[in-house]
Amino acid sequence: MDKGRVDMYITEQTVLGCVKNRLVSQSVIASVMEQSERECIIAASEEVSQQFKTLINTDDLDKLKQLQHLILGRLQDSNAVLSHFNEYSEQCFAEISGDLSKNTRLLRSMKSDLDYIFQKLRSMKGKILATYPDAFPDGSTEKILDQRPDLEKLQ
Repeated sequence: MDKGRVDMYITEQTVLGCVKNRLVSQSVIASVMEQSERECIIAASEEVSQQFKTLINTDDLDKLKQLQHLILGRLQDSNAVLSHFNEYSEQCFAEISGDLSKNTRLLRSMKSDLDYIFQKLRSMKGKILATYPDAFPDGSTEKILDQRPDLEKLQ
């Protein structure tokens, strides 16, 4: 830093008050400059803060705070209700999970049994058709007589 620039930031009395007839080193000058810059920054930030305070109506700010507290209370209540519901749902699921798994196994067993029965019925029908070709109506009348859904196509 050149001397002209240092003189610009530091007044003579600040330097004389700091060092009193000693040689002023570059580090002392730098620290004094940093302190002076900090003071300027603090003063500027306080001024900006004061300007912002004049822009904002305190009544509006208080209303916003009240609304925020009201919303916070509602959110906390909702969170408590949801937590209670989750605990209740977990308890109910624990109570019925055994029944659900048992019924699922039962339905799978019933499906495999029905698949086996229909397979046997198809093979019997094939044998009957081979032995007695007129035992069942032809394809055109079969659709009219049999209105049941085809369970194999639903898979």
